[in-house]
Amino acid sequence: MQKIKSLMARQGLKSPQESMADLSPVENLRIPSKEELREMREQPIDPQAEQEIIDSIEEVYFSNDSFDMVQHELEKLPPELNLQELEEYRDKLKRQQAAVSKKVADLILEKQPAYVKELERVTALQTNLQLAAVICTNARRQLSVAKEGFTEASLGLLANQRRRQLLTGLLKSLRTIKTLQRTDVRLSEMLEEEDYPGAIQLCLECQKAASTFKHYSCISELNSKLQDTLEQIEEQLDVALSKTCKHFDVSHYTKVQLAYTLLGKTQTAMDQLHMHFTQAIHNTVFQVVLGYVELCAGNADTKFQKMQYKDLCTHITLDSYIPCLTDLCKALWEVMLSYHRTMQWHEEHDKQETTPTPDDAAAAESDELMVDHSYVKKKLEHGLTRIWQDVQLKVKAYILGTDMSNFKYDDFIVVLDVISRLMQVGEEFCGSKSEVLQESIKRQSVNYFKNYHRARLEELRMFLENETWELCPVKSNFNIAQLHEFKFMGQCRSPSVSPSRQAACSTSPPQEELSLFQQYLQEGNPFEMHIEHKEEETEDVLASNGYESDELEKSVYQDYDSDSDVPDELKQDYVDEQTGDVPQKSASRETIRSKKKSDYNLNKTNAPILTNTTLNVIRLVGKYMQMMNILKPIAFDVIHCVSQLFDYYLYAVYTFFGRNDMPVPSPSLPAHGGRETGPARVVGPACLYESSGLGLISSRLRTTLNRIQESLIDMEAGGENAGVHGPTEDRKEKVPSPHLSQMVVLTSSGTLYGLAQRVVATESLVFLAEQFESLQSHLDTMMPAAKKPFLQQFYSQTVSTASELRKPIYWIVAAKAIDYEQMLLMMAGVKWDIREIMSQHNVYVDVLLKEFEQFNKRLGDVSRHVRIPLPVSNVLWEHCIRLANRTLVEGYANVKKCSNEGRALMQLDFQQFLMKLEKLTDLRPIPDKEFVETYIKAYYLTENDMEQFIKNHREYSMKQLANLVNVCLGSHINKKARQKLLAAIDDIDRPKR
Repeated sequence: MQKIKSLMARQGLKSPQESMADLSPVENLRIPSKEELREMREQPIDPQAEQEIIDSIEEVYFSNDSFDMVQHELEKLPPELNLQELEEYRDKLKRQQAAVSKKVADLILEKQPAYVKELERVTALQTNLQLAAVICTNARRQLSVAKEGFTEASLGLLANQRRRQLLTGLLKSLRTIKTLQRTDVRLSEMLEEEDYPGAIQLCLECQKAASTFKHYSCISELNSKLQDTLEQIEEQLDVALSKTCKHFDVSHYTKVQLAYTLLGKTQTAMDQLHMHFTQAIHNTVFQVVLGYVELCAGNADTKFQKMQYKDLCTHITLDSYIPCLTDLCKALWEVMLSYHRTMQWHEEHDKQETTPTPDDAAAAESDELMVDHSYVKKKLEHGLTRIWQDVQLKVKAYILGTDMSNFKYDDFIVVLDVISRLMQVGEEFCGSKSEVLQESIKRQSVNYFKNYHRARLEELRMFLENETWELCPVKSNFNIAQLHEFKFMGQCRSPSVSPSRQAACSTSPPQEELSLFQQYLQEGNPFEMHIEHKEEETEDVLASNGYESDELEKSVYQDYDSDSDVPDELKQDYVDEQTGDVPQKSASRETIRSKKKSDYNLNKTNAPILTNTTLNVIRLVGKYMQMMNILKPIAFDVIHCVSQLFDYYLYAVYTFFGRNDMPVPSPSLPAHGGRETGPARVVGPACLYESSGLGLISSRLRTTLNRIQESLIDMEAGGENAGVHGPTEDRKEKVPSPHLSQMVVLTSSGTLYGLAQRVVATESLVFLAEQFESLQSHLDTMMPAAKKPFLQQFYSQTVSTASELRKPIYWIVAAKAIDYEQMLLMMAGVKWDIREIMSQHNVYVDVLLKEFEQFNKRLGDVSRHVRIPLPVSNVLWEHCIRLANRTLVEGYANVKKCSNEGRALMQLDFQQFLMKLEKLTDLRPIPDKEFVETYIKAYYLTENDMEQFIKNHREYSMKQLANLVNVCLGSHINKKARQKLLAAIDDIDRPKR
């Protein structure tokens, strides 16, 4: 580019831009002159060649007017310029320009005829327009002449007549307007009278009339005033509608609904009504709670008015909690009752309006009514759930706003009762299961019940540690159903129904039960009836027992001596055996005792054996069941705690009376190991019984006791490192093991080692188990389906094992009551290798029988104080006889030399023992009779028979079997045969090690 500019400068040439700038716009866009055009036409050019030249022009030249052709051509120049090529290219461009100019000239000449023709049409149009202007001017002149030619007098008459008619109409309109202006006074009077339908109808008529005269300037102001009045009526109508939310009045509500119908706002009224109900619930609960908070706060400066409802609930004191809850439910009941009556009104109103009318003209109006009624019905049905949800949320906030863990039991039951009644209201109101209320009361109940149960377990431990295990006298027909705490089981109510309905249900004949909304439709309040009823039924439903006493230092029986917690049935016909006092109007002491003779003597059914602690446990179970009956969601938690009460009582009885304080080898280890061929050794009764292989405690009972100890008993509570071992949370759920009261003496032989206390403790546990058995069906209905296996396991593995404690507890008495070691010593002094058959039994038999007679006498003495049931006496006799028989076998096994005559003497001694023993006891068959007889007969067996005897009779100890081999066959068999038999005995004993 620089080269081109330098060349042009040397030749004195200007650049294309400068050359173009010197040209005028006309010259720049010059059109060929006629001479040039003629020259171009005269030049013979082939059209095809001309078209090719035009086609060879670059497309960019046809793009737009802003295209810079000079710049374009300069940019196309090659770097090396050639003058000849430039001139050739310039000629080419000129040819292209000439072709384009010729083409343009040809097109102009081609359109020349059409231009001339169009110009002629424009000239003709101008001529026609001039003619039209002349015609219009003439027409106007003729109309002016016609106007002046009419008579003005005739038109004046017509105008006056028309004015008269207008003035007459105006007078009528003015009178109507005057009437309209006076209607505002009447409207005010009707609003004061709460005649909303009349006021609206009058206002609408006035508006309709005013619309007729809206062309008057005064009417616009009146119309605006009427509109304001109508809006005022609607506002008052809305206030009137809100009043029905708390106190429903049929006539009042009918007026309001008719007024909304006249306004054509039935659906709007229903929307407003639901909004008012929601607002009424909020305002009601807030005012009730606020009133109690301010009352309890006294002169406190706290601005309770500005608090949120949820925060306000946290300021309720424990004393005012139940009255506030009751008033809260009363107020909410009034709101729900108003809603219920509103629905009833609409149902009855719909039935009246749906009667068929023969007039088809009202068909359209009827369809519109049907649409309104359908909307109202759906809105009301939907509103049921919404209203109840609002109620639940408000009561939930109140329930969770206070920590109830420190409530008294009676107060908490009242709370549960009120909430249960409220849930019943909700079920009748909209069929709701009240999940929100159930969840909130469940949370409080679980929290309360854990603390309450923990305290009750601690008190039960205290009671057990202070229990002297004396008989608590009750009537022979005593039953737990007679106790106040179990009255609820005999009353016809479902678990969801509060106790306040029970009296009417139990006293009235069976009939169709009315719902709460039917009972209290016109007057009354179910929560008022609840409170009144509770005052009357306090003793039956909420009677306190010993566990509620704050004076823990009192004797366990002082609480029972009080009439406050003893049913009337228990106050008559009994002797307080602790003090010896005889109540007035009761039989004499001797008469009572004659009636209460032991089963041991008379085998008659008498009053159940139980202690005051047993009675308190039963009462506590009744209270637990009351709570569970009212609130099903925590049924499993309650039943689990009920099972812990029984577990702890069972464990305490076993700990106090079932553990043997004698030196007894562990049941898991053999009492005697290996063969014993040395001198005779005196063996205690405990070793005798354990060595027999008969376990005193069944595997089921042992498993139960281990489970209780692991899950419920805090074994480290009394230790030095109690605070070190075990997680705090785990230990928090456990209770220390109880300790037997020092007042209970179990070591005196004169009292048969505390037999009376053992009988009372054990049989009270059995009685408690029987009561649990009677409650099983009721507990099963309460238990959730998924948790029923727990209840079944509790009954099958715990409750049913109560009677099994008799064996280990009474065995301790049986082991000490008879001097078995003296008998062993006396048997060791008898000579058994005699040579003649004896006709007189040995002295040890008489001594043993004398021991049994003394035992029988002691049993009689004990039975005069405490009835000994037949199963107990049978267990005692069974233990004593079994121990005696095993002592006999042990004594026979200590013999070193024995003849056949000696074996006959053994049989004579045993038969004498059986004959005398059968006179002392009615127990049949005699326990372990075959055990002794089989052992004595084994002395007559041969070598082969003895080997089979050893294999078949594993109930005998190694020592006893070895004695048969050594003494019986010792002189008849060789050493090899003896070793073989002893090896067989050793093989039998090896698995036991």
